[in-house]
Amino acid sequence: MFGIVRPCAHRLSEGLRTEWMAHLCGLCLALRSDHGQFARIVTNYDGLIVSVLTEAQSERTTGWRRTAGPCPLRAMRTAPVARGEGARLAAAVSLVLASAKVRDHVADGDGLLRRRPVAAAARRVAAGWDRAGARTGAQLGFDTALLVDAVDRQTGIELIAGPGTPLLTVTEPTETATAAAFAHTAVLAGRPQNAAPLAEAGRLFGRLAHLLDAVEDQEADAASGAWNPLTATGTSRDEARRLCDDALHGVRLALRDAEFTDGKLAHVLLAHELRQSVDRAFGTTACSHQGGAVLVDGAAGPSAARPAGSFGPVPGNPYAPGPGGPPQPPPEPPRDRRGLIMGCLVWAGLACTCQMCCGTFEDPWSHQRREGLCSQCDCGDCCDACDCCSNCGDCCGGCDCCDCDCSC
Repeated sequence: MFGIVRPCAHRLSEGLRTEWMAHLCGLCLALRSDHGQFARIVTNYDGLIVSVLTEAQSERTTGWRRTAGPCPLRAMRTAPVARGEGARLAAAVSLVLASAKVRDHVADGDGLLRRRPVAAAARRVAAGWDRAGARTGAQLGFDTALLVDAVDRQTGIELIAGPGTPLLTVTEPTETATAAAFAHTAVLAGRPQNAAPLAEAGRLFGRLAHLLDAVEDQEADAASGAWNPLTATGTSRDEARRLCDDALHGVRLALRDAEFTDGKLAHVLLAHELRQSVDRAFGTTACSHQGGAVLVDGAAGPSAARPAGSFGPVPGNPYAPGPGGPPQPPPEPPRDRRGLIMGCLVWAGLACTCQMCCGTFEDPWSHQRREGLCSQCDCGDCCDACDCCSNCGDCCGGCDCCDCDCSC
């Protein structure tokens, strides 16, 4: 899946993590219900923000959640999922933007898309997604032609852009598309007064999405000869970072002007996690749950100064006599280890159901509880993403969106 807002499970409370997964699964199932199984491949992390914003503005009613059946990506567990117009709008937007992404890759001749038969097939798929998104959008009162027009203008702008072209000229079509999608969530939720501030938040979110994609792909684009906004316009990474920081501040201000029924998750994603996405793209932060130093503005942070044994084994014999009693015997090794063949069979079952990817699972041989691969993600402390204890002002006031005692 693609997207710039990829929250880490360590930073979300249990309730917010469940709510975020409900929107992610709701988007996936809305794509399946309206457009078939194949459409589910366009499920993305950023598209679900449309669903989150719609629900954050709406009054809670019966039927806003339903229980979905077991899914391999949920370790074969059932789960509550979002349903309704927000999920369907997210599906329509995701289809159109995924279509644009496919056409962009075709134009760049990426990978297998250099071959004419593959490129022709990809164009047919993209055209089908455009039509499917338009049908769902029309049912919701949203004109996806705004998105298609923005995508078409993007191609023209890239053809004429060169050194000296303002970078914001290149990002304008993406900004226009995301602004329209964010603003329509206010229409679906029956809060027209929110349309203007959410359009501004969407415009700046689109700018961030475009800039971060350019930053992350710049080296790969240079190696392959693909077009990149930063390289083509001669924009430095420092200038790109300044534009990203300005956009982050603008998103927070826009969210403060909107009225929400329950805006906790929207605030976490668009204030906290968006900051983390910027830091991740520019390499100014590292995972605090993994070994090694945390980078702050490219330099080693406080964790680099910790003693070498802070998180390692205590030097010496851990079972030697202590100051208050006799020596303690070492723990007995587990007695119920599976054999090689049985352990391999269990491992195969876990792998086939994706339980080794998400959540926790039992080691096939030792029976110990282990964390899935999804837990090994880039994450910092829950308030680091927003820097809310110093520079964020009162953006977090009263939101109770994270579990840390930052008193912001």
